[in-house]
Amino acid sequence: MKTPLKILILGGYGTFGGRLAQLLADEKALTLVIAGRSPQKASTFCASLPAQATLVPQRLDRDGDLEAQLAGLAPDIVVDASGPFQMYRDPYKLVRAALARGIRYLDLADGSDFVKGVSQFDAQAKARGVFVLSGVSSFPVLTAAVVRRLAQGLARIDKVTAGIAPSPYAGVGLNVIRAIASYAGQPIAIPRSGIHYGLTEARRYTIAPPGCVPLKPIRFSLVDVPDLKVLPELWPDLKSVWVGAGPVPGILHRALNGLAWAVRMKLLPSLAPFAPLMFRVINVVRWGEHRGGMFVEVEGTDADGARVERSWHLLAEGDDGPLIPSMAAEAIIRHCLAGRPPAAGARAATGDLEVSDYEALFARRRIYTGIRAPATSSVPLYRRLLGEAWNRLPAPWQAMHDVTNEMTASGMGEVERGKGWLAKLAAKLFRFPPSGRDLPVTVSFNHNRGQEVWRRDFAGHRFVSTQWEGRGRFERLLCERFGPITVALALVVEDGRLVLVPRGWTFLGLAMPLRWAPGGYAREYAKDGRFCFDVEIAHPLTGTVIRYRGWLVPRR
Repeated sequence: MKTPLKILILGGYGTFGGRLAQLLADEKALTLVIAGRSPQKASTFCASLPAQATLVPQRLDRDGDLEAQLAGLAPDIVVDASGPFQMYRDPYKLVRAALARGIRYLDLADGSDFVKGVSQFDAQAKARGVFVLSGVSSFPVLTAAVVRRLAQGLARIDKVTAGIAPSPYAGVGLNVIRAIASYAGQPIAIPRSGIHYGLTEARRYTIAPPGCVPLKPIRFSLVDVPDLKVLPELWPDLKSVWVGAGPVPGILHRALNGLAWAVRMKLLPSLAPFAPLMFRVINVVRWGEHRGGMFVEVEGTDADGARVERSWHLLAEGDDGPLIPSMAAEAIIRHCLAGRPPAAGARAATGDLEVSDYEALFARRRIYTGIRAPATSSVPLYRRLLGEAWNRLPAPWQAMHDVTNEMTASGMGEVERGKGWLAKLAAKLFRFPPSGRDLPVTVSFNHNRGQEVWRRDFAGHRFVSTQWEGRGRFERLLCERFGPITVALALVVEDGRLVLVPRGWTFLGLAMPLRWAPGGYAREYAKDGRFCFDVEIAHPLTGTVIRYRGWLVPRR
């Protein structure tokens, strides 16, 4: 039985508040009070949101008598999703008003000083028997939960690096832009790491949950988030914390870096006056894939003193990614509905959720996660690239790709060549076999220094390719070279099958547009206890060049 709750969401028709309302709209036991300065915007939002929850538009002015306004509304929980928290004249006014009325409070603050400072109300919150949770968002709640998972079995954590890469179509609110503009180029004090400057330091990283199509390598720039202050408190041995954001398109990101440097060099006093212009530009000038992601990487030592590096990767497709920052608040409210509220007290919410709480919410959407650890070149190529996704593939498939030196497999197959003259010419140039059925097939694999050479023989007609783990722009991808052409492929695990998805290609070492990449499809799976393959090689100019399929069994 769920306990009926009234949730007041201040900023409820804004970017993050609106998404929180969207996440909670399926709960009949909830009354969601969508509040802000504009009753018209609140009413319009409520009318547009399909909901089983009861939606109530409400005007609420945070500069007015908040205690009196809360007394009239009598919510069970108040959520501050407005911001920017770094710029409030009286930053804890709503916290004090909620405590005075004995109302539970949480916020989606992203300002490190604001989140850290909420602990000053701890004794008062415990005396009133309510929780006051700050920073209830991806940073630092999800980050801290991931670090705890990655730290399992480690004696010490020395370094945490994290980053978030929003989709260019995520839709960024003006208050978020104001917060970014407020610290761009400004000094950020990171415990045990010294003074750094917002958006003037950058690192490149590839987000790649095992078994998924990775994001392209993304440039991340340092941002001022609560993690910089709260993680060192949770892990006293931590020597370094670095958190970045990787907005795209890259040209806008680099322009922002340049402006931040202008502030750092005191050529500009602040980017705050430019926030409205930045807001308009970033929400108009956008292109690329509608996908986003996040990563957390830890470095430390195990009980034997050996160095350990692990990373957690998250990938979100389409409109599901922008919901993630509001999911921590969603999870806590759902816990309250189920009669499992957080403990009383005022604190950053870094210990109130675990990764498993998020995973229950991710499972309802196109959000995928996984953990990676470095592997040496002696590890079989596909095992290195797939990481933990290797275990989701059947034993016959694993046996075929578990190549550490040399192996030969044999079986039967069939070949279909394309019919156009360009397709025939391409097939001849690459020495692809002619069409035929019930053909004896032999494939030999040679693994040397991290690369694999595949020699395929279809009834005496042979062709060769070389495969290796990509680097640079092809990081986390499988590269396969046929003559002058190299294709970079994502290894995707779907329903116990491996699907190879083209993500880039080169001709004579020169990068070429993806839309002109050799296409088709490639699938590997198990059937009747045997490794099976079904591969089509095609191109927009030629259509299908060749399709070959069949089965193989390793020789032992």
